[in-house]
Amino acid sequence: MLDEGNQSAGTTFILLGFSKYPHLQVPLFLVFLCIYTVTMVGNLGIIVVIRLNLKLHTPMYFFLSHLSFLDFCYSSVPTLKLLEILLVEIRTISFTGCIMQFFFGCAFVITEMFMLAVTAYDRFVAVCKPLFYIVVMPQKLCALLVAGCYAWGFVCSLVLTYFLMSLSFCGSHVIDHFGCEYSAIISASCSDTHFHLMLMFTISTFNEVCSLLIILASYVFIVVTIIKMPSTGGLRKAFSTCASHLTAITISHGIILLLYCVPNSKNSWLFIKVTTVFYSVVTPMLNPLIYSLRNKDVKEAVKKLIKTNLLCHSK
Repeated sequence: MLDEGNQSAGTTFILLGFSKYPHLQVPLFLVFLCIYTVTMVGNLGIIVVIRLNLKLHTPMYFFLSHLSFLDFCYSSVPTLKLLEILLVEIRTISFTGCIMQFFFGCAFVITEMFMLAVTAYDRFVAVCKPLFYIVVMPQKLCALLVAGCYAWGFVCSLVLTYFLMSLSFCGSHVIDHFGCEYSAIISASCSDTHFHLMLMFTISTFNEVCSLLIILASYVFIVVTIIKMPSTGGLRKAFSTCASHLTAITISHGIILLLYCVPNSKNSWLFIKVTTVFYSVVTPMLNPLIYSLRNKDVKEAVKKLIKTNLLCHSK
């Protein structure tokens, strides 16, 4: 089986993207370029602000900086190719390039799913056990949790990529997508893909269920703790620390579940492409805005950094 897959190493795929709408190519390029610029500036900005401000050197912002890094990386993987195929007439990608795009995109998505779960656990400790927060969430444990998320994400992606490479491709080599998404690659293959679809379904379901269970369990305890709080001030503070995280979780997991609920048919490809654009291009831009606009500490850190820079330039 792998020998057949190795014959596909010289294959070149044609990415259709949004070529069926030629009048929208330039407007879409400008829109996606603006979104990607905001995504890059926003996520890298959060990382810089957290690194420069000692007040933000806490587990919560440690995890937030990694979420921003993952958003930046995941957005870069499909968006750069999307921008390219919106400008050029020859919309091709090599088999190796396609496999690499899938590998890194898949790894970053799975890593982010569990990073959100880790952040939910961090919020549970902060709200439910505030007096023991430093003891329960030491620096070494935080580093291990982050390393575990990355390791699991790349292991899952490696397994899926290994079996993708066993496929053989014949015929037109056309992928009706703007990137090398799993179902899009599968649809271009002339091999029996039943096992590959089952493998993807099993890994996706396991990761989605596990990460959501951790998140739901954490927030059940958080809600119970918040309800028992006697003071309104404590209630407001507890809610504000979780609101931005809940918003990001709802958007991220909501779109993933929506994507997996759509049947893999020719009629649904446009919907899949639009939904994938929203998840891989728009959502990474929204996350830094959600965290910065709803987070008082981040806003104060940004204002302090701007004032410091202005004072340095005025001297």
